[in-house]
Amino acid sequence: MRKKRWSALCVAMAAVFGLVAVSGFLSSASAADKVVKVGNIEPLSGTSAAVGQQGKNARDMAVEEINAAGGIKSLGGARLEMIYADSESKPEKGVAEAERLINTEKVHVLTGCWNSSVTYPTTAVAERYGIPFIVPVSVADKITEQGFKTVFRIAAKDSWWARDQFAFIKDMQDEFKTKIETLAFVYENGDWGKGMAEQWKKLAEKNGCKVVLDEPYPSTATDLSPVVQKIKRANPDVLMMVSNAADAILLTNTLAEYKVKPKAIITSGGGHADPSFLKAVGNNGQYLFDIVEWETDVNKPGAKETNEKFKARYGYNLAGESVDAYIAMYVLADALERAGSLDPKAIRDALAATSLKKGPAMIASYDAVEFDQTGQNKHAALVIVQVNDSGKGLERSTVWPRNARHAGYTPVFPMPQK
Repeated sequence: MRKKRWSALCVAMAAVFGLVAVSGFLSSASAADKVVKVGNIEPLSGTSAAVGQQGKNARDMAVEEINAAGGIKSLGGARLEMIYADSESKPEKGVAEAERLINTEKVHVLTGCWNSSVTYPTTAVAERYGIPFIVPVSVADKITEQGFKTVFRIAAKDSWWARDQFAFIKDMQDEFKTKIETLAFVYENGDWGKGMAEQWKKLAEKNGCKVVLDEPYPSTATDLSPVVQKIKRANPDVLMMVSNAADAILLTNTLAEYKVKPKAIITSGGGHADPSFLKAVGNNGQYLFDIVEWETDVNKPGAKETNEKFKARYGYNLAGESVDAYIAMYVLADALERAGSLDPKAIRDALAATSLKKGPAMIASYDAVEFDQTGQNKHAALVIVQVNDSGKGLERSTVWPRNARHAGYTPVFPMPQK
């Protein structure tokens, strides 16, 4: 009888321990299988495909790092899962993909879309469904002026880019005692280019400069010699441009062909910051000034190491746009840790309360990510670099603000006329 009772007790205990073990295994498996679905709308084909791919690569590297470090610990180690959609730089395609990602893929958050013309209507879709939308780099002011509660932009908006370009012009005049009186504006005819041009016009008038050319053009153009001829006839002191990669290369080489040499050429990131640009234009790009949110010589902890890792993997340096895409993933991870939930409102509220000042995300030229009531990062900052050969071949060196200037480098201003 005692043996039977002992046997029955052993069976019962084994069953209990078995249930506990299975329960523990299921709990562990559940935590491991839990994912945060991140919908990414990028121009992976079309005129902006190069920057779309760079942004995708930067996101992928950041997500790999976050997942390898244990994922989102407040969600039991949940990992980030990236789901990509190609906007083709078309607003209607971006809107359709946002609907699909939300309703079919059931994403918890959206990010994108690089092209301001795509991001602007796409954020309206996210707002309608209450899905948080992180904007790394689309710069049109109006994106954060819609009164939306779910949109958060990391990059500076275009009015800040234009503001700093004009502050740079003033500082160069003062430093090198060279007067700037006339300006030419040449820009791609999408939302990005037109938005920048609107800001330039306001600031030109405010600063007492005469605009001698205001010339939009299609990024798909295969011959920009008519535009360059207009620039040559206008003979501006400063040429300001907004371009995607292919047209930036075409314009730069055509300017050299027609021997157009203003006192300065000031560009706006995008195509002029693309890794393919200097390879394609060579010495034709020398002395050009470009405004960006980041450069490889930025003096921030971890910046050099992160860039070296990225370059070893993909064969080119990080650019301002891809740095913001990289940072966006860490901003999301930080918000998810504090939210401790996959509820869209909880994620949205955590993003709104972001105050990120340290960690892998802080490789940018700015010192923090904090969003104002419109969803704009209050600390987004910019630098201006110059393309020149300082003995190692053509490279980009930070020249402005002066307190961030590359050690030992003196800007060339105005551009040599020979």
